[in-house]
Amino acid sequence: MKRIVVAITGASGAMYGIRLLQWLRANQQIETHLMISDAGVLSVHHELDMKRKDIEALADVVHSVRDVGACVASGSFHSAGMIVAPCSMKTLGSIANGLSDNLISRAADVMLKERRRLVLMVRETPFNLAHLRNMTYVTEMGGIIYPPLPALYQKPQTIEEMIDHTAGRVLDLFDIDQALAPQWQGLKSAHADT
Repeated sequence: MKRIVVAITGASGAMYGIRLLQWLRANQQIETHLMISDAGVLSVHHELDMKRKDIEALADVVHSVRDVGACVASGSFHSAGMIVAPCSMKTLGSIANGLSDNLISRAADVMLKERRRLVLMVRETPFNLAHLRNMTYVTEMGGIIYPPLPALYQKPQTIEEMIDHTAGRVLDLFDIDQALAPQWQGLKSAHADT
């Protein structure tokens, strides 16, 4: 059984975390461990009209962000990695500077020190210099910065299609088979003539 740690923080784009949890829940070979910040709960409620219990029902195991003694706070707890979706600039800053001030940033720190996959779906625009430097710090430590930008080449018809494509590409980073984002097949020859 593959374990994936998922965190939802207080940035816009809560649907990315929810969609990832929904897809991972459907995969019987994956165990999810969820942490959601108080600001994350507010964002999910505002954007999706979901309550904390609805979010937590999507995960196999739920951890309080205040429980820095939880299993995911230790490198001896094996997992394939962690996704923070969405990742607020506050959480990014905490991870980039190794603060480990709550379970989300501590679990992310564990991923970095153990050289496991850490994907941060950072959500803010425009970026200021502190944001960019923090993203650089995380990248230099081995994390992946993945702003959830829509792939318009897929010609999405709905917001859900854009979210699914991005979620699918994140799952690809963990070698998880998914049907959310089809592989690019190249431009058709008919388009090449125009």
